[in-house]
Amino acid sequence: MKYPEASPRIVRFGAFEADLRAGQLRKNGLKVKLQDQPFQILVMLLEHAGEVVTRDELYRTLWPADTFTDFDHRLNNAINRLRQALCDSADKPRYIETLPRRGYRFIAPVDVGAGLGPPGIAPEGQLTASETTAPQEHAQGVPQPRPGGDGRAVARDADPMGTVRKLPRPSSWPLGLAAMLAILLAGIAVGWFVWQRARRPSAQAAPDRISSLAVLPLENLSRDPEQEYFADGMTDVLIATLAKLSALRVISRTSAMQYKGTKKPLPHIGQELNVDAVVEGTVLRSGSRVRISIKLVQAAEDRHLWAETYERDLRDVLALQEEVAHDMASRIRVKLTPRERAGLLSARPVNPEAHEDYLRGVYFWNQRTEQGLKKSIEYFDHAAERDSGYALPYAGLANSHNSLGVHWHFVPREIFPKARAAALKALALDDTLGEAHAALGLYKAVYEWDPRGADREFRRAIELNPGYPWAHVWRGELLSSMERHTEALAELDRARELDPTSLNVSDQRGYVLYKARRYDEAIEQIRKTLELEPRFAHAHCWLGKAYLQKGMLQEGLAELEETASLPGGDSPLFTPWLGYAYARCGKRVEALKIADRLKAQEQKSFAYPSRIAVIYCGIGQKDQALAWLERGYQERDPAFLPMLVEPAFDPLRSDAHFQDFVRRSRPPP
Repeated sequence: MKYPEASPRIVRFGAFEADLRAGQLRKNGLKVKLQDQPFQILVMLLEHAGEVVTRDELYRTLWPADTFTDFDHRLNNAINRLRQALCDSADKPRYIETLPRRGYRFIAPVDVGAGLGPPGIAPEGQLTASETTAPQEHAQGVPQPRPGGDGRAVARDADPMGTVRKLPRPSSWPLGLAAMLAILLAGIAVGWFVWQRARRPSAQAAPDRISSLAVLPLENLSRDPEQEYFADGMTDVLIATLAKLSALRVISRTSAMQYKGTKKPLPHIGQELNVDAVVEGTVLRSGSRVRISIKLVQAAEDRHLWAETYERDLRDVLALQEEVAHDMASRIRVKLTPRERAGLLSARPVNPEAHEDYLRGVYFWNQRTEQGLKKSIEYFDHAAERDSGYALPYAGLANSHNSLGVHWHFVPREIFPKARAAALKALALDDTLGEAHAALGLYKAVYEWDPRGADREFRRAIELNPGYPWAHVWRGELLSSMERHTEALAELDRARELDPTSLNVSDQRGYVLYKARRYDEAIEQIRKTLELEPRFAHAHCWLGKAYLQKGMLQEGLAELEETASLPGGDSPLFTPWLGYAYARCGKRVEALKIADRLKAQEQKSFAYPSRIAVIYCGIGQKDQALAWLERGYQERDPAFLPMLVEPAFDPLRSDAHFQDFVRRSRPPP
């Protein structure tokens, strides 16, 4: 049925009516959320009710001059959203019938009300307000009066403007028979529906049970390997945004990224990560535009709960991520605090090139290598230069400088002040940025030796972003260095909930158990870490140390020799412990060679004098050990504070000089 030139304003079908002039869909008089493109499709189908509207016709109307090429994917998404709004099914359609490889046909009867001109689609952006409205739930009951063309409420069968099309009335006997048959079929349908609801949970009730989810790596639709950093970075930002919601446990990036490119069934992934729901999606960047398609799936039943596609200018990419998080929270009925709700509406436009540099910086920071960290600093610097009001690159700079200072040969007095300056700049721009508070907390812990100030920053970071695992890990390390090991393990257990397959979380938990002198538990935990990654140098080092403290000297030496042979095993984190193992095994010459090598390194850069001290402690030269600890204190060695609770230094604990270190480096209670 093609409408005449005097096209209608209102088209009614079933419980729905489409207001073509206003660009709105209503059900029983209440507005239904429907985005612009699905509504345009509905208009085309209604204009040609009973006829086939081809996919090519839809392409030409919806995307007449678009640079994107995956029209099939976009059209399928729009049709799915339209069907969701109409509570329709592709398998048993009531309204929209699919004709494979051809197009679609509107199959329900329609009532056409005359309007004031040709059908109109709301201009671009007009539906913005309705797009952010949560879907309405309608009670079943007696049909309510619906507005007529002039806005007045009229009965459903009324014709206020004298223009509603009505089919010829059939004779009374066939009508009565049809009515009886309809009542019978309706009774059967209601009985079947009640039986189905009794035997399984309803789709509407399921979202109430969602309190945890995992965002799987977004697929890069460009197929350009050079754009992988962009897809990974958008995944990171989406995870970080959702992780700020306190009522939702969001699996962190490390555990989620292991599923990149895998084809594991979603129920298996949900079980492995212990989550209620999984988020899948794609990202496509084209010129200055970016589009994200998101799908929320209930993990246990592999049942789709919600899907949406968002397309924005790159300047609005942060607002886009927050809109996705807001819509998802609304869909699964997560209760937002006033601060969280305000935070999801506060994103500022960002320079697209600055954001791209930031995503590259995150990509390299996640590598955690010396070269990767240096590269991340370059990109974070570029991002800050391009957009000086953008807070995230400064938080990234703080994290990168902290990581270089803690793990590599950088002079503390040169590297850590840069971390502090960057963290404070980030907080001056956005004091609600949990990542910046956590970075400032780490700086205070490892360089200022201000455990109270560090703990205050970590707790603030967790308050603002409870799903940020590094805040929990770093706070756990701080508490352990203060000999509050039980509290430290609680923080690491929380981090493990957020990042269940993370090597770092598992590794740090084993290390805390080691410092608590719970060696058997530490060994058990470290072996679990090695099951995740057999060539992880950290874990082999901590395992060797635990063996040494248990008196299993040969086993400890073997583990530390294994550490030295692994990638990254020559780090100043590990080399001193091989010297300590040689010393404990009576191999004094080998131990002193390592000490001399580290002292030579001290002439070129920084060799962590507090760790050199442990070799002399193993040999039994207490004066040398205390002298190198004193040097560590004077040079603000980031390893100094943890060394005060290191089991290897137990032979020095009764020494007055060692007790003076404790007194000088820890504030009074």
